[in-house]
This record gives sequence, C-alpha cells and structure tokens, in this order.
Amino acid sequence: MPLPNLAVIGASTGGLKVFESLFPRLPVLNAGVVIVQHIVPLVDRSFVASLQRASAMPVALARDGDAIRHGTVYLAPGALHLHLVANQTIRLAAGEKVNSVCPSIDVAMKSVIPKPGARMAGVILTGMGHDGADGIAHMKRCGAVTIAQDRATSVIYGMPKAAQATGMIDFVLSAERIADKLAELFK
Repeated sequence: MPLPNLAVIGASTGGLKVFESLFPRLPVLNAGVVIVQHIVPLVDRSFVASLQRASAMPVALARDGDAIRHGTVYLAPGALHLHLVANQTIRLAAGEKVNSVCPSIDVAMKSVIPKPGARMAGVILTGMGHDGADGIAHMKRCGAVTIAQDRATSVIYGMPKAAQATGMIDFVLSAERIADKLAELFK
C-alpha cells in the first residue's frame, strides 16, 4: 500500500472566502486534504456544502475513524479537535480550547508524524491570532513543505504572520499561488 500523501490546511477569519478562490484552481490532488477552519457546529455543514460547489474533489465533514483517501477533502467539525493517527486515520475528540479555539490547527498539525517517502504540506491561511504557528513548525520538522498566505490576500494577517515568524515557512504565496503550489506538489 503506498504511503499516504497529506496536506493540512488551517484557516480562521476569512477562510471561506479564501477557500472559494483556492479550490476552483485545484485539480484532484494525489493527497488527502485535511482542513481545520475555526468554525462552530452546524455552520460546518454549510461550509462543506460551499466548498463542495467550488471543489473538483469530494468534500466531507470529518468523522471519527475516517481513513484518509487521496483526492478527498476532510473538514474538522466545529467544537471537536481533529487528530491524525499515523497520518492515515482521523480521530475526533472533545477537549479544552487550544489557542482559544476548538478545533485547533495546532492540535491537528502536531499530530502529524514523519513518513519518509510520503509527500506532505502544511498551509496557514488568513486568521486572527497565532493558532497553527507551532503546528506548522512541527510539520516542517516532519519533512513537510510549509506555506503561509501573503499579507495582500489575507483578510486578517495574524496567523500567517505568526507562522512566518517561526522561520519554518518555505513559501509565502497569494491564495491563487497556494493552489498552484499544492497542484505541483501533489500531481
């Protein structure tokens, strides 16, 4: 069985707008795509529906025990932390807020493990605060390509700025260029 390729994308304020410009540019990726958007229950279902309209890939609200499949997008549900088990299976758990949010990007990204031979990417998009900064640094140490959204296309530049401040970001790109880079990484 081939090693699973994985992209983990974190976003907060302005995330839906960015995803709606990013996803139409993405082909079906040779990777599983996990999105952690700061979101509340019930709104998460409409978010999935909006993303599905813009995506060439199927988009689903992640469920506990889901196996990550290439070419599929999984959204962390509101009020639950998403953990990756061996980068292959989704575990959902209630828990205390991390960085004042649940789901937390840091929680998901810090559950990623090194998988030599697999391709991985971590992406931090628009949002307030610093959630995802520790997680993106962890993903870089695990061998992932790391990307932060640029200031010009971010609705709120807090999270991408905090990610850049770690010194662990490979690329700072506009939303459109992020889509192009992911398509290139996961052909």
